Amino acid sequence: MKVLLSAYSCEPGRGSEPGVGWNMAQAIAKHHSVWVLTRPDESKNQIEAELAVNPNPNLKFVYFTLPFWRDSLRLGQAGAMQLHYYLWQIQAYWIARKLHQEIGFDVIHHITFVRYSTPSLLSLLPVPFIWGPVGGGESAPEAFWQDFEPKARLYEVVRLLAHRLGEFDPLVRLTARKSQIVYATTQDTARRLKKVGVKNPIIYAESGLSEAEIAELNQFSLEANPKPLRLISMGRLLHWKGFHLALRAFAQTHLDDLEYWIVGDGPEGEHLKRLSQDLKVADQVKFWGRLPRSETLAKLSECHILVHPSLHDSGGWVCLEAMAAGRPVICLDLGGPATQITHETGVKVIAQNPEQAVEDMAKAVFQLASDHAQRLQMGQAGRALIRDRYLWCSKGRFFSEEYNRIKTLSS
Repeated sequence: MKVLLSAYSCEPGRGSEPGVGWNMAQAIAKHHSVWVLTRPDESKNQIEAELAVNPNPNLKFVYFTLPFWRDSLRLGQAGAMQLHYYLWQIQAYWIARKLHQEIGFDVIHHITFVRYSTPSLLSLLPVPFIWGPVGGGESAPEAFWQDFEPKARLYEVVRLLAHRLGEFDPLVRLTARKSQIVYATTQDTARRLKKVGVKNPIIYAESGLSEAEIAELNQFSLEANPKPLRLISMGRLLHWKGFHLALRAFAQTHLDDLEYWIVGDGPEGEHLKRLSQDLKVADQVKFWGRLPRSETLAKLSECHILVHPSLHDSGGWVCLEAMAAGRPVICLDLGGPATQITHETGVKVIAQNPEQAVEDMAKAVFQLASDHAQRLQMGQAGRALIRDRYLWCSKGRFFSEEYNRIKTLSS
């Protein structure tokens, strides 16, 4: 089949949005002829270098950006990029319309950004259209805002308003009506999609891992009697990542032979260091800062439990990496991690308010720290789950089957 993918963010060797764009394109191109719409300013050199080493005749890239705005990243402002992204979607329609006249696509699929509140005008073309997985409908529960600084609260308000305004955008509602199938990363986003007219959104994660990544992570093993036992959190040190909750939970365990490693940097870094001192656990907490991916995974191999208390992640790649490494995960029962983690692979803590969440996380840490057999069992279940659901090649097969089904229904 001839498939057109829309991947505004797409770059090899990256995680998050660029990784979704690149890996989905690679996986689908194993089954069909794929054309990818993307922008040149961030990724063209990396994509062309990768294709020179690993050519794929089924995969073709069409680069374009706004003629009056050559580089969306130059201003360095999130708002500027969002405006660029919106206008790029309009331009994509005209690029795709011309391509369709030349090639005759069987399916069009929007991949990135993974966002439900911005339209994809490719849905207007006379070709079956798939939207997503899209996310962004997740929000930090208001009870947790009490811990946020004023600037962080303003961020949450602006983010929430931006998404709600997007829901009233007639082009977003038109995208919802024109989509043959819509995938949502979480139940929260599925509920928001219904507000814009999607009748039956399907829950499906946007993130995944490659065979090579899984093989590397599968080499990690848990020691029979690790001393000391280590928790780890990985990611940007942002208010909504909830690391302040994890630190408070760690302090409540009162376990002297337990360490907590935090890998990443960000605006909350100094606040978290002060909090560890105030909680009198600074000598048990290690802040490693931002590390290259290889070193980050090396730190993961030295730890035994991932703590990921994010308040509104659509995805949660570190949870997948931890499960592939055989590490149980403790997360809040919110957003993407809540859809990834099962009761067999970790502990999902209900998030009613900060005090309750901290107390229940502390209980989960204490339980897993005290039960090596349970950690091993959860680790093995996590590895099995990753192979069953989160391999990129499995996602490629899944969408290939969806394309064939849609084509059959349309003919």
